[in-house]
Amino acid sequence: MVRRTTWSQYRQSIGDRSGLFAAVVDRWPVGEALYPGSYVDLSPSTAIASVTYVDTDARAGRFFADTDLVEQELAGRTRPGAGARVRFLAADYTGPLEVPRRSVDLIVSLYAGPVSEHTRSYLRPGGWLLANTSHGDASLAVSTLRGPSSRLSITATAATACRPGGSTSTSSPGARTWPTRNASAPPVAASPTRARPSPTSSS
Repeated sequence: MVRRTTWSQYRQSIGDRSGLFAAVVDRWPVGEALYPGSYVDLSPSTAIASVTYVDTDARAGRFFADTDLVEQELAGRTRPGAGARVRFLAADYTGPLEVPRRSVDLIVSLYAGPVSEHTRSYLRPGGWLLANTSHGDASLAVSTLRGPSSRLSITATAATACRPGGSTSTSSPGARTWPTRNASAPPVAASPTRARPSPTSSS
């Protein structure tokens, strides 16, 4: 029997990033987010209304396919209005994604490689890239995405939010989308983000 990996288990390894996303939403108007390389980290949905998660890991696919489990994991942890839409794409973010160009307010890049290089076209003009220093994506964003009208800010847990413009996009199959029931709760304090551990569950 395959043992399912959950967000609750993942939080025990990396800490809870919910407070990070609460801080982002408190500062900037973010209603739609894209999270490439998300694995099973549901923390953006505790603060953001609509989040598209992207990963090639089969364990992530199994987790997000269980809609009841996703709702249980979010129950009592979301801010008012957050977690209304959870969408999962079983896809490689370096290729085309089923995401309209210039449609998201925030792209999340946490320990997943050069996310900004491959996904910036999905970001709306004036949108935000949230990145940490892993894999050099934060410095890449600073050097390639900053323009005359861009703004750069530092958010919680040493993550960098870069505000570039948008460009082109394409689409691909493999999307899984569903609404989730909202639950309200104060944001959980964030702990420092760490690299994804090697899960002990069977794949």
